[in-house]
Amino acid sequence: MQTIPLGPFAVTPDGAFAPRAPHPLPCLRFAWRGRACEARIAAEGVRMAVDVGRIPSTADPGADRRRAFAALADLPASLPPGLQARLLPDHRIRVEATAAVIPPANAIALVAALVRFALEIDPWLDRLEADGLAQAA
Repeated sequence: MQTIPLGPFAVTPDGAFAPRAPHPLPCLRFAWRGRACEARIAAEGVRMAVDVGRIPSTADPGADRRRAFAALADLPASLPPGLQARLLPDHRIRVEATAAVIPPANAIALVAALVRFALEIDPWLDRLEADGLAQAA
């Protein structure tokens, strides 16, 4: 037996997995504190992203957009090394990171990277909620 197909991955007899097709990159989606997260295995490691919130709409009653934009402006400098934040065109705020995974990637390495990422972003989720950023839909 060479490999076992598991969704977008090919699992080898020793438990390692690799993308079955080069494009699009295989993706694992999960939720952390109600937020959509995703991890993609790429050549450089595991690329992870979470939509941590969104700038409130002007139509949201009682929304403090000025405070939300101020919190967004402070976010990149306050994130730990390796995490990047960016504002998407639809006003969602995405935090991204890449974690190196020693080839061949296996389930334990992937889950460990995802847990580290979720724990690193956790304090910033509290802070963003306190600063008036709505949870991304």
